[in-house]
Amino acid sequence: MKIPLAIAALFFASAIPFTIGARPAAAQDQNAIPKTIAASVGDALRYTESEFLSAAEAMPAEKYSYMPSAPGADFKGVRSFAEQVKHVACANYAFFNEIEGKTPPEHCEKGGPSPAATKAELLKYLRDSIEYADKVLVTINEKNALDRVDGPYAAPNSKLGVATVAVWHVADHYGQIVYYLCLNGIVPPATQQSPLTVR
Repeated sequence: MKIPLAIAALFFASAIPFTIGARPAAAQDQNAIPKTIAASVGDALRYTESEFLSAAEAMPAEKYSYMPSAPGADFKGVRSFAEQVKHVACANYAFFNEIEGKTPPEHCEKGGPSPAATKAELLKYLRDSIEYADKVLVTINEKNALDRVDGPYAAPNSKLGVATVAVWHVADHYGQIVYYLCLNGIVPPATQQSPLTVR
């Protein structure tokens, strides 16, 4: 599949802030290192959550049904932008439900049981899932970090292992929705905050 050069450049630039630009707050001060297990994971989780949420906010409501397409490319079964947001919100609940020993929502791969459908509803679902994830994460400590976690999402694993998967999962889907934004001519907010200087 050939991608127009301008779109490819925009997509590449959107990945720059995490690697060489803006960094989690704790990483900016060389003397400020995380003091707990939860904080070590928490900085990365909050950073990726912030990027994902800002991208979800940036997409206009009328584009939430958008699915990528390209001549000669097979995008069969790809999630719409709305489905990406719903999937991430459901997965946040699922991962951290498992850490708490609760039964996670079913079928997060399809968005789960939440009736959220509009942009406003999906953003609320996403924000609530982020608040919940952050609340549960702080309960992980040196005594329970390696406690066994069972369930259908990222398990069997340890509490710390599932929390790490949660960070990866949000980051993975952020990379996907950035592409959706770029194909609609929208510069991701994280990129706008730390623009790439071209010399």
